[in-house]
Amino acid sequence: MPAPVSTTPASLASFVWGIADQLRGVYKPNQYGMVVLPLTILRRMEQLMAPHRQTMRDLATTAPPAILPSLIHDRTGLLFHNTSPYDLQGILEDPDAAAQNLRAYVTGFSPNVADLFQHYEFEKTVDKLEDHGRLLLVLQQFAAMDLGPEALSNADMGTMFEDLIRRFAAASNETAGEHFTPRDAVALLVDLLLAERTEELDAGRHAIRHVYDPTAGTGGMLSILEDRLTARFPNARTELYGQELNDQSYAICKSDLIGRGKNAENIARGDTLKDDHHAGHRFDYVLSNPPYGGDWKASQKAVLEEIARGGAANRFPGGAPAISDGQMLFLQLVASKLRLPSQGGGRAGIVLNGSPLFTGGAGSGPSEIRRWLLESDLVEAIVALPTDMFMNTGIATYMWILDNNKAARRRGKVQLIDARTFFTKLRRNVGSKNKEVSDADRERILRIHAAFDQQTEEDAAFSQVLTPDAFGYREITVERPLQLRFEVDEATEAAALATKAAQKLDDDARAALAEALGGLRGRVWDNQSVFSLDLKKALRDHDAPAGAPLVKALIGAIGVHDPEAVVVKDAKGHLVPDPALRDTELVPFERSVHEYVQAEVAPHVPNAWIDESKTKIGYEIPFTRLFYVYEAPRPLEEIDAELKRLTAEIMELLQEVSER
Repeated sequence: MPAPVSTTPASLASFVWGIADQLRGVYKPNQYGMVVLPLTILRRMEQLMAPHRQTMRDLATTAPPAILPSLIHDRTGLLFHNTSPYDLQGILEDPDAAAQNLRAYVTGFSPNVADLFQHYEFEKTVDKLEDHGRLLLVLQQFAAMDLGPEALSNADMGTMFEDLIRRFAAASNETAGEHFTPRDAVALLVDLLLAERTEELDAGRHAIRHVYDPTAGTGGMLSILEDRLTARFPNARTELYGQELNDQSYAICKSDLIGRGKNAENIARGDTLKDDHHAGHRFDYVLSNPPYGGDWKASQKAVLEEIARGGAANRFPGGAPAISDGQMLFLQLVASKLRLPSQGGGRAGIVLNGSPLFTGGAGSGPSEIRRWLLESDLVEAIVALPTDMFMNTGIATYMWILDNNKAARRRGKVQLIDARTFFTKLRRNVGSKNKEVSDADRERILRIHAAFDQQTEEDAAFSQVLTPDAFGYREITVERPLQLRFEVDEATEAAALATKAAQKLDDDARAALAEALGGLRGRVWDNQSVFSLDLKKALRDHDAPAGAPLVKALIGAIGVHDPEAVVVKDAKGHLVPDPALRDTELVPFERSVHEYVQAEVAPHVPNAWIDESKTKIGYEIPFTRLFYVYEAPRPLEEIDAELKRLTAEIMELLQEVSER
């Protein structure tokens, strides 16, 4: 396979991926990336180091290890080094020792890069390629490529590597989507983050922006934010931070940054929920696309301990969601990692499925998290995306934009944008993805976001601006008095004898109880107090047990609701509620509970009352309901006419068939 003539990012990516032809039969297509990606970054680093290899080796023999990286950076401008005597061309000159020398070459890298190859499991790749006789062939093709800085700028190298990552994700199909977010989705998220509070950047100041992705995946979000930020604000500089649990994605993320000439030191590997490698750091921008609906059992102990400790370092101030879905932990995390408002504040963007909008009733973990976000005025906007936007799922997804120091016009407001119909169909599916947000679609969403509460008539149907209170409600408990009628017959006597309290009695006691109940047959009581006295007397008369637990169980088994019966009161004269008639109502914050009860409850159950001790506060964001547009059914006359027309057509076709 000849080296590519063109050195454009697209042609180089195609050439590199074409090397995968040599891997058929040795690797599955979804494994190609784990061979070509580390070799691509190896060749790039090799050519970046080429003019400095002797300097690196000289410094390695004289400088203390602790200061070697900084000395090499001062002399070469590079953030990595290799002190071995090897390069790809030299390895090819000794084919019998190629595998051994390649391992030594990779081992000679500085720890920050050696770590990268470990997580690619590069030694296993070398062994497998050697065992199948493909190692020299693959190395020859990479050694022939020019990925040096003269042929390929850092930006172009980043574009090429991103293209390779995309191809790898497409080949991996259902699993890679967990670690790769499509570029069109990231571009929208980034542009929404950069849509507000950029005054310092607009002024052309040499500002540094710290950016963090707690679920970094393959690094696409970090790289795209940096690209779009620096393209719009050339004087701005970014410091990129991230953490990723998956070994391969972590390695790819670091490779991408190294290939772009960026510092990859701040990309950490590990479980972000359990162990924050950037504890104490706060950021200007935080963005994330966490797993949808994944449980957090592995992190549960650490998360609950952090919540219990509380304080300013607690990343989960709203509490814990259901163990089955950790999305709302990441939703809190991106908000809590923002720079403090006193330091200028920060903005966060996160992509979630629909569950965090509404799951969980009043007082539940998810509701309390929404309450914290909304009452803290952290939610700037939520954008409903088209379905089928992501490679591994076709479900509905939403972008949450958070800001802990909102612009004055947005304070106390939440903007909802319905962008479900803003998409362009792809000519060919990529996994589950068959839609994309085109440049025009993105510009329309950004225009609606920017216009806020001054929408054009055309766009007004796709945007709503509400106060946080619009999403709040009180869950009130409506009680009705206990009213019981008592009649001992065959059925109620059997129910009484079947209670747990009665079952615990010995045979003689149960027989005495049966006789006592039998003596009460033929009578009806509509007053529990009177029945209780008569029941206790009957039990005593038959030498049956008459303890309070048994009497309570018998009353519960024999009594049936009767709206005409006397209401039951406790020892203090308070009405006793009937648990079977207990109900709950959801009262929006916008309505008073008293007014709601008078209008909605009292006309139907005038003897009801509210148990205020059980009132709970809840929050939900009923996105779909808020944008629901009623469509009237077709008139019956129109449907009838269409049925007649279709019937006539069918009869005509049948007639033609019968005449043949």
